[in-house]
Amino acid sequence: MKNVFVLLMMIINSAIGFAQYAEFSFLEKTTHKWDKANEGDQLQHYFVFKNTGKVPLIINEALVTCSCTKIKFPNHPVAPNQKDSILVTFDTNQKYYMQDRIIKLKANTKKEEELRIKVYVVPKEN
Repeated sequence: MKNVFVLLMMIINSAIGFAQYAEFSFLEKTTHKWDKANEGDQLQHYFVFKNTGKVPLIINEALVTCSCTKIKFPNHPVAPNQKDSILVTFDTNQKYYMQDRIIKLKANTKKEEELRIKVYVVPKEN
């Protein structure tokens, strides 16, 4: 009976260890809004984050619906308590009026993280 108890405790302890996740903690808001931009402007913003989880944070993919938005994220593991950043570049060429983009980050976190950018684009005059 004692051996069964020890074995059960080892299994539970292992399960707890495997359930550890990395965790994004953004130092500012996860939504960035530029005031206004002229059509053709290239806009950039860094989203700075800290890994507040117990294991290294690995970003696998960043998804966005428009090719006008480019995402550059760390291609290396971000250690616990380490800071890093995600660069979002938005090309306003042939974009008009209110623009709103959501970026979905796939990583070894418990939940999917979302970033958002917004800008009002003033069209070029012909």
